[in-house]
Amino acid sequence: MTDRVKIQLKPNGSIRVTGEVDFVDSDGNVLETKANFSLCRCGHSATKPFCDGAHRAAGFTAE
Repeated sequence: MTDRVKIQLKPNGSIRVTGEVDFVDSDGNVLETKANFSLCRCGHSATKPFCDGAHRAAGFTAE
């Protein structure tokens, strides 16, 4: 991973991650590498930790 990763909090929505990121376990082993995805911030996604758009129907608002 040489490029900078951008993390953006979307208003009343997900956490948008742009760039390539390694997901690692507690021992430091790379489980998966993903690029350009959104993380759930509302707790309603069926695909946690990734966003599936459930925040819209749930009426999630950021404080």
